[in-house]
Amino acid sequence: MDISTTKAIISGGASGLGFACAQMLTQQGGKVALLDINQEQGEMAAKELGSNTIFVKTDISQEVEVESATDQAADFMGGINLAIGCAGILGAGLIHSKKGPMPAGYFQKVVDINLIGSFLLTRAASRHMQLNETTDGERGIIIHTASIAAYEGQVGQTAYSATKAAITGMILPLAREFARIGVRVMAIAPGVFETPMMEKITPEICEQIAAGIPNPSRFGKPNEFAATVKHIVENQYLNGNTIRLDAAARLQ
Repeated sequence: MDISTTKAIISGGASGLGFACAQMLTQQGGKVALLDINQEQGEMAAKELGSNTIFVKTDISQEVEVESATDQAADFMGGINLAIGCAGILGAGLIHSKKGPMPAGYFQKVVDINLIGSFLLTRAASRHMQLNETTDGERGIIIHTASIAAYEGQVGQTAYSATKAAITGMILPLAREFARIGVRVMAIAPGVFETPMMEKITPEICEQIAAGIPNPSRFGKPNEFAATVKHIVENQYLNGNTIRLDAAARLQ
């Protein structure tokens, strides 16, 4: 797909990896709809990106809101041919801690946002994509954000790792199902990136984490994630797989 013709919806698009993707797409001439629960940040992001961008306040875990936001995005852009799922929460916590057992509702919240939200975005986006005219045999692309925690989750990442592993498990069956409508499905599994999720970690801990990343020994940058999205969009033979973007890091 020609990156300049993209009409993209991005969940979690007001900050972090999602905003970096929105910047990349608008700079290339694409149109973008930012779906995010943070209204103030979303409005500021849309204003910064310019007239080819719309912000729609959306709780990605709520079915009605996702469907409505996607319809608004399609109206603004004249359709949807790219969906990027970046909304998520870390959901760190032990099953048993000094505070007591992890509440089931906490685990459920992580599932609702990270996993159910990815499903809802997929369903809403593909509903519009299947109506597109084909260009070089395809009608759209869906890209989700997994994590290397899907493969090597650490202590305290039970809920988070479970949802990210589930996302990687969805990609191939979705790609096979959507082959009939000309829609590709991919995921990116980032390692440790400079995102708002990492802002609560002290500089000392950040240094320790970075030292354990083989090469380069630093956190990933959001524009590197966006560059991977761009490559997926432009490389039609990428389908049904998850790309690790982690500088050879393996969680210990």
